[in-house]
Amino acid sequence: MVSRIRASIEAVERRVFASAVDWPGWSRSGKTEAQAIEALLAAAPRYAVVAREAGLAFDGDDLEIEVVGRDAGGASTSFGVPGTVGPEDRRPVDAAEAARQVALVEAAWRVFERTAAAAPESLRKGPRGGGRDRTKIVAHVHDAEAGYAGVMGITGIADVAVRRAAMVAVLGRPSDGSPIAGRRWPPRYAARRIAWHALDHAWEIEDRLEAGPEPAVRG
Repeated sequence: MVSRIRASIEAVERRVFASAVDWPGWSRSGKTEAQAIEALLAAAPRYAVVAREAGLAFDGDDLEIEVVGRDAGGASTSFGVPGTVGPEDRRPVDAAEAARQVALVEAAWRVFERTAAAAPESLRKGPRGGGRDRTKIVAHVHDAEAGYAGVMGITGIADVAVRRAAMVAVLGRPSDGSPIAGRRWPPRYAARRIAWHALDHAWEIEDRLEAGPEPAVRG
């Protein structure tokens, strides 16, 4: 039986993101919409690990993408970040959905930390010798989360575990879809951005453990 995955598209001239709107963190990019959708489907087995970690049923074997929205990207999109807050992100969140989103965000964090802990310090470099090693990737993810917390109105917490607990406390509340703390990010966007960043770097680490050329496009 085919499982239909609802996805939103965020596009600029040379980069397109496809994001599964009901599965925070499952976002991939390509040079065209078709390539982004292909990359999203290719990542389904990886995302299935996250869903299982969250205790959720996920069948990644026979999927069909239904595009439910297309939004213009911006500078963040060009840089390689799904940065557009679209109509799907502004939907209300009830208590059950908030708990589900928290479970997926926390699962993404666990997958990232476990992947990083199992990796060697030195990772395969790109064709021009670029690419952070493990410790710098971990620091980058944690530093980015401090910025994400700030957008959520959470400041002054240096400890990663304590900061993450504060973030999920906010994400775990029902919402009418308004931006958190009156700032920029509604809860659905915050959940998918936070989970995407952790998973993007977890999967980067996995890719850089393998032989072969560095992937041309990340995201």
